Amino acid sequence: MIRSMTAYASAEVHGPVGMLVCEVRTVNHRYLELSPRLPEELRVFEPQVRELVAARLSRGKVDVTVRLRGDERADAWEVNPDLLHRLADLHRQLAAQFPGLGVQTTELLQFPGVLRQPEVDRDAMLQALRSALQQALDALTAAREREGGQLAGLMGERLGGMAAIVAQLRQIMPDIRAGLRARLQARLSDLAQPADPGRLEQELVLQVTRADVDEELDRLDTHIAEARRVLGLDEPVGRRLDFLMQEFNREANTLGSKAVYVRSTNAAVELKVLIEQMREQVQNIE
Repeated sequence: MIRSMTAYASAEVHGPVGMLVCEVRTVNHRYLELSPRLPEELRVFEPQVRELVAARLSRGKVDVTVRLRGDERADAWEVNPDLLHRLADLHRQLAAQFPGLGVQTTELLQFPGVLRQPEVDRDAMLQALRSALQQALDALTAAREREGGQLAGLMGERLGGMAAIVAQLRQIMPDIRAGLRARLQARLSDLAQPADPGRLEQELVLQVTRADVDEELDRLDTHIAEARRVLGLDEPVGRRLDFLMQEFNREANTLGSKAVYVRSTNAAVELKVLIEQMREQVQNIE
């Protein structure tokens, strides 16, 4: 299924210390470029985040933002009794030497290590992070597939338009050859001396060969069929389609250079318009 590279999704999961909020935003990019933003408590899990995203996405610029909302450890401070007792003993020793020495309880609590938060279960925290990220990636993939379906429909319409133009060119090619013959005969009739019939045929063959586009039309039909096949694949196809756009453009340029009548010139221009529209759509396909 075709997937767009532009989407946004979020998910929330209750973790060991509060609510984990995971947001994933993607835009088009030639390769996979990941920018994770994690709170300090979760920064150690950045490799796991990168691994999860790389397993689900193949192209796009991906911003992953994780926030910790409502830290439940705020009301769960613990006092380190061993350190507090050592500080009290030290105070008594110093007070014996310096009778005027006084220490407030709040000052003791501000000493590093006296107040501490409970240890967090790292495995439970990683599990909560994985769950939030997986849910966000599921929603993101669904959004990318919905937009990708719309892009596939638009591209299918363009491919249909290109196929119609190719069929039209095939239909008018006999008229173009007849027109070349009539134009050449008209020019030769203006000469003072009659032209050699054999020379006339040679010149006509040369003109027809220069204007012949059967090979280009065959290749365009092949590329159109391949693009339709690729659109139906259940895998990332953006790079394949990008290559096909280059092939389409090459054939359209050749058609334009060989055009000898207004109708064939207009057909080449219409082809290039459709190809450019498709190329812009392909830039957003994974």
